[in-house]
Amino acid sequence: MAVRSIVKIDEELCTGCGLCVTPCAEGAIEIVDGKAKVVKDELCDGAGFCLAVCPEGALTVEKREAAGFDQALAAEKAAERLGRTITQTCFTCGRTEMDGVLFPCRLKGQSLWACAKCLPQLIHG
Repeated sequence: MAVRSIVKIDEELCTGCGLCVTPCAEGAIEIVDGKAKVVKDELCDGAGFCLAVCPEGALTVEKREAAGFDQALAAEKAAERLGRTITQTCFTCGRTEMDGVLFPCRLKGQSLWACAKCLPQLIHG
C-alpha cells in the first residue's frame, strides 16, 4: 500500500444530506446508516470535488496509507449509478450537468454549482 490522498468524512459533522454523493464520479461516497461514508478506498481518487458541496464542512482530504485507486472498479461503479444521480443545475443560469460541465462552489456559506460558462464571470466579477 502507498501513501495517497483519500477523502475523510467527520461523522460528527455529517448530517447525511447526500450532497457529496453526486460529485463523486467514482462512486466512493454513499450514504450508509444516515451518514456519508467512503465505501472503498480503491474508489476514492482524492480529487476532493465533494468537499466544496458539503454544507457542514464534514469532508477533508487526508494523506494516509491506502490501497491504490482502481480505475476499472470506479468505471464499473459509475455505470451502476447512471440514472440514479440527482441532476445539479448552475445557480446562475440554470444550465444542468446534462448541458455542460458544472463545478461545485461555495457562496455566502451555501453549497452551489456553477457551469463552465458562468464560472469566469463569478471568478473575475
